[in-house]
Amino acid sequence: MRAGRTGFWRSNSLTLVFGGAFLVVLAAQAVAGRAEFNEQLAVAGLQQVGFGAYLTSSDFAVDVTENWQSEFLQFFLYVYGTVHLLQRGSPESKPLDRAGTESERDQRMGPHAAPDSPRWAGAGGWRQALYSRSLGLVMAVFFLLSWFAQSVAGSAAYDGERLRQLQDPIGWGAYLVSADFWNRSLQNWQSELLAVSAMAVLSVYLRQRGSPESKPVGAPHASTGVEG
Repeated sequence: MRAGRTGFWRSNSLTLVFGGAFLVVLAAQAVAGRAEFNEQLAVAGLQQVGFGAYLTSSDFAVDVTENWQSEFLQFFLYVYGTVHLLQRGSPESKPLDRAGTESERDQRMGPHAAPDSPRWAGAGGWRQALYSRSLGLVMAVFFLLSWFAQSVAGSAAYDGERLRQLQDPIGWGAYLVSADFWNRSLQNWQSELLAVSAMAVLSVYLRQRGSPESKPVGAPHASTGVEG
């Protein structure tokens, strides 16, 4: 029984550790965000809010969702971009002769599916077409949903700030074309694109022993699509 539990934790440690770290950091963000928000209310001479009220506020929601949407955008672009785009010498790139969607044999699809392949990988028609693009599609949906949530929460937070300053609210439609909405979005997008491009280039020349995100330590700089 103990071996089974140990096997589960070890075989899922990447997801469990990062998932747990996400919850810890999210809680810490909520504590710090509430403190900052209450400081702003105090300066304006307004009543401070409790922790529960802050967790359900638009100010907390927009701070969270604006980061989520940029992360899902990064993975969506990366998943789709690496189908056709290449970087010589990077483990983040496919080999230079495999650009594109590749053959069914290479992808173990349709008649080339193995007995232990996912069921829809061996199916034909719309099921195979959908499953063969499911990772990118889900990332795109998560991006759009979190970006929409950011716009709704951001609009409420922005209008709340305007009301505290005795200004009229502008509503969701006007907020979508406002500088605040696009500044929040673009400042996250540029950082994600910088991180992806830096990883693609730096992994050509630098190594991390034992990581699948790196080439083997002794691999030549020119070797492409090779993971450690």
